Amino acid sequence: MSATADHAEERTNPAARLGFQPGQVVQEIGFDDDVDQELRESIEEAIGSELVDEDYDDVADAVVLWFRDEDGDLTDTLVDTLGFLDEGGVILLLTPKTGRDGYVEPSDIGDAATTAGLSQTKSVSVGKDWNGTRLLTPKAAKSKK
Repeated sequence: MSATADHAEERTNPAARLGFQPGQVVQEIGFDDDVDQELRESIEEAIGSELVDEDYDDVADAVVLWFRDEDGDLTDTLVDTLGFLDEGGVILLLTPKTGRDGYVEPSDIGDAATTAGLSQTKSVSVGKDWNGTRLLTPKAAKSKK
């Protein structure tokens, strides 16, 4: 595939834009009826396997965390999620967009990430109803510099 085609895929495939790579183990937390199935499928396509669920008993390279305002305390959830990650792992925090049920304020995301010891790298629209925020563990943030 040419470099131009790679860049075109990054623009059209949200999973590629978010940095998912073939062979990664990606755990999904917070799955419910309202999740974006197209995003889930694009992640599975990018990694070359199915997402593992909350019962997965090993560490993952990345976690896809669907979180709504009514799901509890975001800081606690992020801290708990760190236990599922391999050293240097990434959390993709997915929250409903403005005006949707379960919307989470960006300032709340920033505060929770900081308190949990995570670095926020970028936020992107990942579907009609969801925004994604890429959060790095301290080890992953150091390796990005």
